Formats: sequence, structure tokens, C-alpha cells
Amino acid sequence: MTNDRLFAGIARVLSVRPLAAALALLLTLPLIGVQAQSLRPSSGLRLPSPAASAGVAAASAAGQRQADFIVAVVNSEPITNSEVRTKLARTEQQIIQQGSPLPPRRELVAQVLERLISDKAQLQLARSAGMRVDDNAVEAAVQTVARQNQISVDELRRRLKADGIAYSQFESDLRDELLVSRLRQREVDLRVTVTEQEIDQFLREQEGGTELSSLALNLAQILVAVPENATPGQVAALQAKAQQVMDRARGGADFAALANEFSDSPTRGTGGLMGLREADRYPPLFVESTRSLKVGGLAGPIRSGAGFHILKVIEKRQAGMPGSVITQTHARHILLRLSPKQGETAAMEKLAAFRKRILAGQADFAALARENSEDASAKQGGDLGWANPGMFVPEFEKVMNGLAPNQISEPLVSRFGVHLIQVLERREAQMSQRDQREMARNVLRGKKQEEAYVLWAQEVRGRAYVEYRESPQ
Repeated sequence: MTNDRLFAGIARVLSVRPLAAALALLLTLPLIGVQAQSLRPSSGLRLPSPAASAGVAAASAAGQRQADFIVAVVNSEPITNSEVRTKLARTEQQIIQQGSPLPPRRELVAQVLERLISDKAQLQLARSAGMRVDDNAVEAAVQTVARQNQISVDELRRRLKADGIAYSQFESDLRDELLVSRLRQREVDLRVTVTEQEIDQFLREQEGGTELSSLALNLAQILVAVPENATPGQVAALQAKAQQVMDRARGGADFAALANEFSDSPTRGTGGLMGLREADRYPPLFVESTRSLKVGGLAGPIRSGAGFHILKVIEKRQAGMPGSVITQTHARHILLRLSPKQGETAAMEKLAAFRKRILAGQADFAALARENSEDASAKQGGDLGWANPGMFVPEFEKVMNGLAPNQISEPLVSRFGVHLIQVLERREAQMSQRDQREMARNVLRGKKQEEAYVLWAQEVRGRAYVEYRESPQ
């Protein structure tokens, strides 16, 4: 791998805020106006497994044992050596789990520090703009993280403690992520537009494309982790274990069940699924190993710095474009907007009471939506109609997709209010030309938002006064 490709991969790791994916269900749901289906997509924290997180906990503990000191000051706020060490350990863990080699430590430390400086400058800007995050939004974020990892909040607390992370610090990080994400939504995402000409050009480019750059992959993996200082005997035993799992997968065993039982990857809770993404966003080792495979094909065990990987091709298609058959969801919701008279706490408590009444058979969802929802869909009992994948923003859609038919979500906080969602039914449907154009619009908007965010983040960083003190250790 060239240095350019190596550091591009590092940049992708550093560009993902450590908790941002976890908060995708909660952040900045755009206004649901006259047409609820116009919800705009925008760009889950999975708790690390005990084996994968051991290095982070050890590094964090080692950092605390050292005398701490200031390495940089952003405007008037310091960044300490312990902050850099913690962020560095988590970044190294992410790189290893993705199957990429670690870069020289000096270069990685410099990039981690710059990321912390950028984050600090954005957080300061959000606070200076008077933006705040209610305690209930943080609590909802905690519950979402636990739900994404298929554990209780008590178990989440236990795992954080085992990893050497104070629960108060975890909540503080969640609050900061919510705050900065809301700022980004206001300053960047809502200002991006996509023209019909851009959609036409995108669709023309997608037709007949066979290059790797136009390929999107959805892979699932089972990781048999290998400790950093493993002996040759331990490595051989773990390789044999991975081969046994591979043999069972080839024999027809359910891959998701095998992942849940044997994988040391944070994706084990989702059956090993890593999600549909452009091929260059996967480790090159994964792409090359699965490039010639068809959907359903298996590869492995493959050795990386993290251990032995078993890969399954779940989906292969043109980047960003859906297959001809899609799963549609029919859902409804209740929206309570926030105001000086109705804060997040009151809105969440009100919707939680609605949910309790509905589940007890004491009230009807549609009737409550007609009487209380502050959305144009209220007249239809909150009915959002049939929705295609990508029609709603990811944070809304992920909550919706996690619900079984007739299941009701917990209250969901967004910058536009608090929502209660119920899935009514699902079906398979053929993509229409209109649907394809809408999907193309969402893909283009997401790319333009990411590009705009990079420029905006550079501008915020450039306006900040930064004083470098001692070098991180």
C-alpha cells in the first residue's frame, strides 16, 4: 500500500467522530413539513468486544499513571496529553479492526492532535452560538447506544467501567457529539442542494460502470482476534478455530449466528454486517479477497493485524444505487416541537406517557397523533405512507428499521422536536424510475455534505487561535 493510500485510510478513521455513528439515531432530524416523505438523508456506536477494547483500557490506564500536561491550547481551552493518548489508542484500535496497517506513530499522533483541535474549535463555536443539549437528549442517546449493542443500560455501564471509562465522561462525550452534530446540521447540511442536471449526470455515470471505484459492497465478517503478543502456538490454535468456523459457514450454518457466537468484532451484535459502502471505504485486504466472489460467497480465514477474518458477500452493486427490488416500510409518527413552553423534558415525558397508554390498550396511536402531533401528517393519524430505503434521514430511518411491525419506539429527540414512531408493515417492491432519481439525489446530497463539511471544518479550525505547548508522549 502506498503512503498516500495508507494515510487516506487513516484520515477516514479520524474523520469519523468516535461517537457520531452511535448518535445517528438521535441527531438533527430535518423538518417534516407538508410532505413527510421529504425527510432528507444526511451523513451505531458498537461497543468494542472485551478482547478488542483491552488495548484501549490499558493505554488509558497507563496515560493516567503519567503526570498529565497541556500539549496545546485552542483559544482558551487546553488539550492534555491524556486526551491525546486516549484518542490515539481508540484510533489505533479502529485502524487494526479495519485490517489496515498502523502508520508511523509520530504521524498518527500529529493527526490525532489536529483532530482534537478541530473538534474543540467546533464545540466552542456551538457553545458560543448558544446551542444547548437537554439532559433528556443525553439519556436518550445512552439508551440508543445500549439498544444498538443489544444490551441494557446497566450492562453498558458495566462494560464502560471494565474498559476504564467513567460513565460521567461517557455522558459528557455524548453531549458534545450531539452539540457539534446539531451545529454541523445548521451550518452545513441544510445548505446543500442537488440539481436535476447533477442527477442526470450521476445516473449516466452509473450505467454500465465496472470499475472498482463505482462498486459498492456490503460485507459481513467474523473476526477471531489474535492478541498482540501471541505465541506461535496461540496463533496456530486461533487459526484452526477460524478454519473450523469457516468450515461450518461453508457447510450451510447461519453466518449471523456464527458471528454472534464466535466473532470478536464489534459487529457481532448485527450478525457481522459492516454495511453497504463504496469499495474504497473497506480495507484493501477485504476488497481484494472478495472481488471475484458473487453474492453469498465466502472468503477466509484471512490474516490481518487484528487476527483472522472470515468474510461473506451480502450485496454487490453500483455505488450508491439500490437493487431493482427494495424493502419498503409503512410507518407513522407523532412529533412534538420544542418551544419555551415545552422543553425536551416535558415533550419526552408526554410521548413516553403516550407510548405507555398505547401499549396498555388505553389509547390509539392514530387518535393521539391527530390530537397532538405538530406535523402535517397529523390529519392522517401521523401516517407517513410507504417509504423507500434512504427516503428518511439515517437517524430517523435506523430507529424505524429497528422496529418490528406494530412495535413503537422510545421517544426520539431531534433538533426539530421529539418523535414517537410506529412501524405498521413492510413489503418488497420494484424500484421505479422516480425512486431511482430520489436515491441518486440522496447519494449526491450526502457526498456534497461531506465535501462541504470538510471545508467548513477547515474554516473553523483556521479561525481558531492555537498555541502548541509540549509534544504529546
